[in-house]
Amino acid sequence: MTLLTGVGTFAYDVVATWRASLRRPPPGSVLRESYRIGVQSLPLLLIISVFIGSNLSIQGFSAFAPMGGQGMVGTFVAMAGVRELAPILAAAMVAAKAGTEMASALAVMRTREQVDALEVMGVDPLWWLVVPRLLGIVFVMPALTVVSITATVLAAWGVATWQLGLSGDLFLQQVQAAIAPRDLVAGIVKAMLFGALICHVSCWFGLRSARGPEGVGRATNLAVVVSAVAIVVSNALVSQVLYGGG
Repeated sequence: MTLLTGVGTFAYDVVATWRASLRRPPPGSVLRESYRIGVQSLPLLLIISVFIGSNLSIQGFSAFAPMGGQGMVGTFVAMAGVRELAPILAAAMVAAKAGTEMASALAVMRTREQVDALEVMGVDPLWWLVVPRLLGIVFVMPALTVVSITATVLAAWGVATWQLGLSGDLFLQQVQAAIAPRDLVAGIVKAMLFGALICHVSCWFGLRSARGPEGVGRATNLAVVVSAVAIVVSNALVSQVLYGGG
């Protein structure tokens, strides 16, 4: 498959999936996918967010302390963590766990000809297999992003207060002053966009995979790699639109 053909089929599947989402999805499927994607990704996301927040405090302190600006750690954590790192972190964790599961599950179904069986029965595979995953991930990604933001800020606050000896009240005041309502809205928009990208990319590689174990492995690997690239590129574009003008 050439690059141009691949882009064309991907765009077609994206449009067809959203069109299919206008129909009522299979009963219970969206809730099931939301639980699988959201709850099962939560422990790993919390662990990573805590360490990222801790590291942001330490790095911010070491950068500002020589200039006497160690009191600006809260602002640094807010701008770097809340605006950029937390949404990307949540998306990366979901892509690494849920995205690979989507790609491998659909690739295995394709190998076992279960996807072909759905088409023979007159059931749209995109509606039956992809739409529940798409709606589920779009619903839970904002919640996961909020959890990541909260864990990052609290961990950074704890390190700043107990390890670095900074004022906890001043830290929280700086976080509050640095974050505007549009930053939280931007985080939610990014989360939903990242979730949709992860699902579309992972499911596309799963449904278009070659048959056999080698095809399953290649589809899973490509899904996480392309999802990561799509997340970073789309994040840069959204940030440029929101913050590029000052």
